[in-house]
Amino acid sequence: MSRLYNKKNKEQLIKDLNHESEHRITLSFYKYVKLENLVELRNSLYACWKNLHVLGRIYIAEEGINAQLSIPEKKLEDFRKELYNYDYFKNIPFKIAIQENLSFYKLIIKVKKEIVAYGISIKDYNIEKTGIHLNAKEFNSMIGKPKSILVDMRNHYESEVGKFENAICPDVDTSKELLSETQKILKKHKDDNILLYCTGGIRCEKASSYLIKNEFKNVFQLNGGIINYTKQIKEQNLESKFKGKNFVFDERLGERITNDILSTCHQCDKKCDNHKNCENDACHILFIQCKKCENKFDGCCSEECSIIKVMPIEKQKELRKTKPEIAAPLIHHYRDRLKPKLKEMTNKKNDDESMHHGK
Repeated sequence: MSRLYNKKNKEQLIKDLNHESEHRITLSFYKYVKLENLVELRNSLYACWKNLHVLGRIYIAEEGINAQLSIPEKKLEDFRKELYNYDYFKNIPFKIAIQENLSFYKLIIKVKKEIVAYGISIKDYNIEKTGIHLNAKEFNSMIGKPKSILVDMRNHYESEVGKFENAICPDVDTSKELLSETQKILKKHKDDNILLYCTGGIRCEKASSYLIKNEFKNVFQLNGGIINYTKQIKEQNLESKFKGKNFVFDERLGERITNDILSTCHQCDKKCDNHKNCENDACHILFIQCKKCENKFDGCCSEECSIIKVMPIEKQKELRKTKPEIAAPLIHHYRDRLKPKLKEMTNKKNDDESMHHGK
């Protein structure tokens, strides 16, 4: 059997990808279905998809499959045929990305406890009973109606750069926090129309099922998520009530839906919605940075990180091992959140330093 894990480093993988002559497309799909023999299934998928030059991130669990991937366009139908050969996955619809660019540079297939990590068991929801699926036109019509509550089922850094108008956006870092926070927000609205949306629909399937099991009576969800909504509004020439960018979990970090810019640079407050990761490898925090600040801080989240970035690699490794508070100063000062906000981290560091100097 061929190797079932990637053996090359990131630089070599990107170099190989840049030398490809084939046009790639980025797509996603999911399905809630009871899967068995997960390790065997994972290995079978890896061996098959590696031969088709598939790159991407795929999770499988007892509850189903969640896939985001890139594939040479000319191999798409071969991929579809191979996927549908599995009884589990027959006729799964694909959602094709609207913007290409580099999305993935290697193939990762992981066995997980859940394909959406809400931290609940299969007993807590019934995937056979989900919210009513609405297309783009129907969803637009429902927004703004009396007793309609619109909820963004994504994390704070996703809704920061793009959202539906008047949506409730829970201030959470992870899916595990999202479901409990949403239930708290909606506890007085069990008889209202609850409208859910997310990137591709997978989070809403499980969330709507969970809410229905917890006695919410009128639950609706955007069919196919923001990705499918964008496709439909373009095809049908509808008004986009989603504004800004759709955050995506790959190298692109976002697809522009409208020209609206909802967020600001986390360093200078200039209008900007370009996410990036700090280029100090010890930090790597996700934040929003404008071009001016990118030049000023050399692609880093702070002046301290920009100094660490240009140190010799061996020196950086030594600092990460022996003095993590110097290697990644902002993260060291702020551990309250898994996906912290840059301004919160900066303020916490300044407060800590003021207290220290005041002693």
